[in-house]
Amino acid sequence: MKRKEPKFKYRNVMLIDDNELDNFINEKTLEANLFSKKIYSCTSGKSALEFLNNIVTMGDQFAEVYPQVIFIDINMPMMDGFQFIDYFKKESEKQLQKPKLVLLTSSVYNEDREKAKSISKDIVFLNKPLKKEMLDAL
Repeated sequence: MKRKEPKFKYRNVMLIDDNELDNFINEKTLEANLFSKKIYSCTSGKSALEFLNNIVTMGDQFAEVYPQVIFIDINMPMMDGFQFIDYFKKESEKQLQKPKLVLLTSSVYNEDREKAKSISKDIVFLNKPLKKEMLDAL
């Protein structure tokens, strides 16, 4: 008897956080809640952009691997979450699809929340740790 594949909310998501432990915990939370069939983890905004650009370069036949949701930490070295979003939005005309952008952060500063809103009203702002209720609301 063939095992039935679970019903996932999304096909692919990406986690961008310089803290590998946070990425691991968030992966497990996403898996436990059947949020995504495939989870890509990156430890820097730069590596995430390279990965996304490589998918775009490979063309339409690889569109099914492009993430539908991207979770981004704000506080990272070299390229913070806001810098990632700025660069990502500038490159948006090349994107295969428009993923949902989620700032997943430990920041409690209202300025960060306001900055996210000023960039785009579509950016979701969540505080760590990631929880089932947050995923259900997305």
